[in-house]
Amino acid sequence: MMNTERTATISRQTRETAIEVELNLDGSGRCELELGLPFLEHMLEQVARHGLVDLTIRGRGDLEIDAHHTVEDTGITLGQAFATALGDKRGIRRYGHAYVPLDEALSRVVMDCSGRPELVFEVPFPRARVGEFETDLFREFFQGFVNHALVTLHVDCLRGRNSHHIAETVFKAFGRALRLAVERDPRLGDELPSTKGAL
Repeated sequence: MMNTERTATISRQTRETAIEVELNLDGSGRCELELGLPFLEHMLEQVARHGLVDLTIRGRGDLEIDAHHTVEDTGITLGQAFATALGDKRGIRRYGHAYVPLDEALSRVVMDCSGRPELVFEVPFPRARVGEFETDLFREFFQGFVNHALVTLHVDCLRGRNSHHIAETVFKAFGRALRLAVERDPRLGDELPSTKGAL
């Protein structure tokens, strides 16, 4: 049965973080974020806007130590919300891809709602930080998402010199690839996009 209301609210609480995600895959790009990490919030806003998903994330974490736990657990909780909202995957396009430029930077994201978690992340950042945000945490975010969304995700920066531009192209491309992958294909109807009959 096709999930007509593709929404989810997921909470995750550990000794290190408390994260709540509300997600609507058929939204308009509305976004409310409160994580205490302005640059990550800026990136997640790109996902909502370019993915046309409504996204609310509220969280707190042990930022006095560093941002690692908060970033990873945000990815995990968003992945859980994505899997829940997507439901049985009947009628979706399944695959999505996008190339997004920003000035000198160009990134490509390819997504498969496969049921198999796999991340290939080839994004060399020229700097270790953008502002106060550590760029190696982007991989942790996407790994958390992939593990719990149960998707295959290839993220590649094809060129770029500015770390802010590179990050922004990655998240915009992720939003657009996600949007295409979860879009309903009217030719499929209530069928699964798989010859196996299962995803």
